[in-house]
Formats: sequence, structure tokens, C-alpha cells
Amino acid sequence: MNRDEIVSELFRMRDEDYARLQAKILPTVAADRIIGVRTPALRAFAKNLCKTPDINAFLSCLPHRYFDEDQLHAFVISLEKDFDRCAAEVDAFLPFIDNWATCDQLSPKAFKKEPERLLPYIQTWIRSDRVYTVRFAIGMLMQHFLEERFEPEYADLVAKVRSEEYYVNMMIAWYFATALAKQYELVLPYLEEKRLDAWVHNKAIQKSIESYRIPDDRKAYLRTLKLR
Repeated sequence: MNRDEIVSELFRMRDEDYARLQAKILPTVAADRIIGVRTPALRAFAKNLCKTPDINAFLSCLPHRYFDEDQLHAFVISLEKDFDRCAAEVDAFLPFIDNWATCDQLSPKAFKKEPERLLPYIQTWIRSDRVYTVRFAIGMLMQHFLEERFEPEYADLVAKVRSEEYYVNMMIAWYFATALAKQYELVLPYLEEKRLDAWVHNKAIQKSIESYRIPDDRKAYLRTLKLR
């Protein structure tokens, strides 16, 4: 399928009510760029496209006109099994991501299989001046390096990020709230020693208190750390 055929198929799957809903929750995306294809349909379409020999033509057609094309692109990359090819495709695509949804739904299977090879890329992405490249880097640290592979130096990488961008700061807060649930003793000093931006600090505490994964006694202590 060429690009025009892909877009025609996306419009065939359009749900106008869903498009209106997405327009409300994606403030960085113009409403006329949203076709309104539901995520399960996009994922199924991505699986089919991966089997076609001309998928590279679609992946190289950047920037895409529609948000739904970006979503489809993210799902296609996420299915790529070869690490090197996947990393190259992610590198090429990141500069064109302009919203939190596409950023957060880009979750390559190849990275899960070889996370140690992912670290150098994360270290580059997290220093980017692009909002969603930084957000993606933090998301990859949260997804792949908060369990048995966790090292304090990874939390340091996130803590050192300073941004005026809401979608970066929300991801930092989300990272530390998740880290408190999984690595409480090692991550707590970042709050006790006030190593984060004040807004991020308080948002991380808020999200931790809302989490079912953190015991009540720890939530009570975290409340005392809130900055006034």
C-alpha cells in the first residue's frame, strides 16, 4: 500500500465521535489532523502493514499529515524485532512526534529484548532540546530500568532534566512516582534532599499518594515532604 492508500484506509476506519474526544485531550495537535481511528484498529492495521514489502515507503514519508498516521507509524516501529533497525527508525521518527499519546505509545519490542544496548540512545535522547524526545527517553528508563536493572545513576539522569515544558515535567514526576513504588529506599533521597524542581517534586508526591502500589505509612511520610 502506498501512502494515499494507507490514508484512505484510515479514513474508512474513522470514528468521528472518537476524533472529537481525541481533539480534547491532545491540545498540541490541530483538530483537522485527527482522523479518529481507534487504537485497536490502528494496532491491527500496523500488524498487517508490517507484512507488506513497501512498508519502508510509509516510514520514510515524514512528516505525516495526520495524527493517526503518526500513531500507525509508532505501532509499526514497536513491532520491529531487529534492534539496530528499530533504533534507527526511532531516531528518525522522534523529531516529528508532537504529542504525548504518540510518544507514550511508541514502545518497541526490540528494546525490551536488548535493554543494555538501549542505554547509549537514552543518554543522547534525554539531552535533546525536543520535548517529546526527552519525554520518550524518560519513559524508556521508566519502562526498562526500574526493576532489577535499576541504578541510581539512571534516576540522576532524570533528576538533572530541567524544563519549562509541561509534558516533560509530568513525565519526570511520573518517573519518580513509579520509582518510589519500585525502588523506595534508593529514590526517597531525591525528595528528602529536594533534588527536583518544586513543581515536579510536589507532582511526584501527589502521584505517589494516588498510587495503590505504595503503602499507607509511606504515603503519610511523603505528605510531610511536600513543598509549601
